[in-house]
Amino acid sequence: MAAIAKSWGRQMSRRGWASLLRASSALGLLVIASAQANAGGFAVREQSTYGQGTSFAGIAAGGALSSMFWNPATMTQVPGIQSENGVTGIFPFASNTPLAGSFLAGPPFNFGGTNNTGEAGLVPSGYTSYQLTPDLWLGVSINAPFGLSTNFPDVWAGRPYAGSTTLKTYNAAPSFAYRFNDWISVGAGVQIQYASADLRFGLGPTPGSDLNIDAHGWGFGATAGVTLTPTPTTSIGLGWRSGVNQKANGTLTLSAGVPAVPGFATTLGAVNTTIKGPDTVSLGIRQRLDPRWTVMGTVEWSNWSRIGTVTFSQPSGAPATVLGVPVALPLQYRDGWFFSLGAEYMWSERLTLRTGVAYEISPISDRVRMPLIPDNNRIWASVGASWQVSKFMHFDLAYSHIWVQDPSINITAASGNPWFNPGIPALGIPALPYVGDVSAHVDVLSAALVVRFDVLEPDARRPFLKY
Repeated sequence: MAAIAKSWGRQMSRRGWASLLRASSALGLLVIASAQANAGGFAVREQSTYGQGTSFAGIAAGGALSSMFWNPATMTQVPGIQSENGVTGIFPFASNTPLAGSFLAGPPFNFGGTNNTGEAGLVPSGYTSYQLTPDLWLGVSINAPFGLSTNFPDVWAGRPYAGSTTLKTYNAAPSFAYRFNDWISVGAGVQIQYASADLRFGLGPTPGSDLNIDAHGWGFGATAGVTLTPTPTTSIGLGWRSGVNQKANGTLTLSAGVPAVPGFATTLGAVNTTIKGPDTVSLGIRQRLDPRWTVMGTVEWSNWSRIGTVTFSQPSGAPATVLGVPVALPLQYRDGWFFSLGAEYMWSERLTLRTGVAYEISPISDRVRMPLIPDNNRIWASVGASWQVSKFMHFDLAYSHIWVQDPSINITAASGNPWFNPGIPALGIPALPYVGDVSAHVDVLSAALVVRFDVLEPDARRPFLKY
């Protein structure tokens, strides 16, 4: 009886693990939270705990199932049926100090700066792959590739250029990968993206007077990649995620009334726009030096220059306006670049350690920087580890600190910054220049659970996998 009870307990334990892991995998696909943008522009780079441990060095060349976010061809490195579910906590800091030349910082208003305006956020991600045949894989990833969450006080010197704002995205990417032979694999997929945004900007110096845009909509794109394995110890990957033309329909409202002035129309109500997100191309390389050491590197380009100026229109196609001024977001970013180097050391059969550094060239230049997204060039330093719990499960952990080169903001007539509000002299509304400094940094903590289901439950391979 004792032997029977012991055997039954082992079976129930395995089944319990399987049920729990399936549930956690589903949860990873269903829960997405907004976070402070943590890559160039308002992109969220933290899509892989494994990759974060090396500052994403070599991530497009593989190493983890989550590499498929950058390059779907890397699925061919992952045998059987596997899932990876992670969650990342992003803890940003950004404080604003107004300088001389800021209209609302001077008399009679004397508005000040801000404490930390960055909102901490969680970014879950989920990946699943299924090896359908010896050379064909199917997979799906669920991510939040863009996000923003800020909390500004109502009374501060830069209120015309930044109020409390939230942007959330939900991106699903079903994909496939095919291995032609031992040295070349390809992959491709589609992106299905939903976005919602709540934008707020102050109208002049009056507290409580704000312009609000609440919008949401769908966009579609593609993803593709290739991996090359010229030697048994070398892997090279090139991945592409297309830009998504994000459609958005919403409502323009004002929290305080604007008087009707003949010839200066204010068009409240329904608005729409299209935001052209960036293409991203990632080149990664992984080189194993010996059975314990692997080094890796990444070069990544983001086509942020396609975003231009985001203009809002009425349903008729005419521009949405406030007192005759078109409502627009003159982002006008340049292209962004990301470079990283990393290393991985297999300490034991169970424990693997990794580290990496990176330098990121922000798509936001001095000319177009504004307080809502005060991004600048960044330096990353990261550490990470993997712990093999059993032959079917392991955990990944990672931590990164990001130094943001202290951004300066100059929104004046002389600077040429397209965000400058020149006022409406005919109505006696003054220009609203803002000049200031920002102090910024980011801390990132991440954890992921990786499970191989066909080892946990051998029957899961049937009836599809016959080899």
